[in-house]
Amino acid sequence: MTTLPVFDRTGAEVGTYEIDPAALSPRINKQLLHDVIVMYQTNRRQGSAHTKSRGQVAGSTRKMYRQKGTGNARAGSRRSNIRVGGGRAFAKQARDYSYRLPRKAIRAATRMALASKIVDQQLVVIDDLSFPQPATGEMAAILQALGLGGLSTLVATAALDVNVFKSARNIPGVTVAPVSDLNALSVLSPRRLLVTKAALDSIKEKSVA
Repeated sequence: MTTLPVFDRTGAEVGTYEIDPAALSPRINKQLLHDVIVMYQTNRRQGSAHTKSRGQVAGSTRKMYRQKGTGNARAGSRRSNIRVGGGRAFAKQARDYSYRLPRKAIRAATRMALASKIVDQQLVVIDDLSFPQPATGEMAAILQALGLGGLSTLVATAALDVNVFKSARNIPGVTVAPVSDLNALSVLSPRRLLVTKAALDSIKEKSVA
């Protein structure tokens, strides 16, 4: 069991939160985390790279000159890849790089990523994080008070909070996501994870379910 300090907006400790990383994930499988993160990164590839082969460039396919007797090296089509304006020898074709791992593996990797943040002491808990209206300056001050100023941080909320999202979106290195949108890549990419107490309750409930 791990006891995490709970802070308020000013950075003062106002309580503690007990959570067992083993309840989220009994063990952290680095190979599975690697495989899932590579999957997410690969699925982001645009896959639109395309170059023309010799069959796609403009130009006659007629033999440029006769085979023998000219004193020149033998040559075929003007479209040959060794000539200026010719096609590429191994032309790139637009393709879809995306693939999908089993759903259970993806969910397990997300729990492992959250557990690793707790074990590595890279998770910060705040008692409440809400704004009546977007307030970027106030959000930056909260991050500074919690020692997260200048650090890449993922802010996890229990549900989608538009005001929190708008307050943080212009702060460099800070992203906001509800618990339902967390995945291994989004959790492990930033150096710190800031979660509200309600969000951590939701994470615990989902790990049990």
